[in-house]
Amino acid sequence: MKLSIKEKIGPRCIIKEDGQKIFDEIHIPLKNHETVTLDFFEVTQFASPFFNFAIGQLLKDIQEVDLRRFLQIKNLNETGRLVFERVIENAAKYHGDKDYRKIVDDILEQQSEESGDGN
Repeated sequence: MKLSIKEKIGPRCIIKEDGQKIFDEIHIPLKNHETVTLDFFEVTQFASPFFNFAIGQLLKDIQEVDLRRFLQIKNLNETGRLVFERVIENAAKYHGDKDYRKIVDDILEQQSEESGDGN
């Protein structure tokens, strides 16, 4: 399976909703150990929310070694690759270490409660 990110999303991979669209298309094939190629030709802007939703949540039920084996990335510029790698590293730690996950979840819950107090 090959997806042109520019055709699906456009030249900017920034928002979580676009990342979710990619996740929805690639999750089952990757889970079934099918090779998926994401082609970032002519995509110029990247942000972690896109990659968190497109790639990071794959690690809930796909091992990092399998993800790296079956997910092929083409034409991703240096900025995109840095964001991509950071998201995989963080997601692998989050999904693979229950103590770390609890700490992160507790912090996020606390931040959510604090931001709600001002309303």
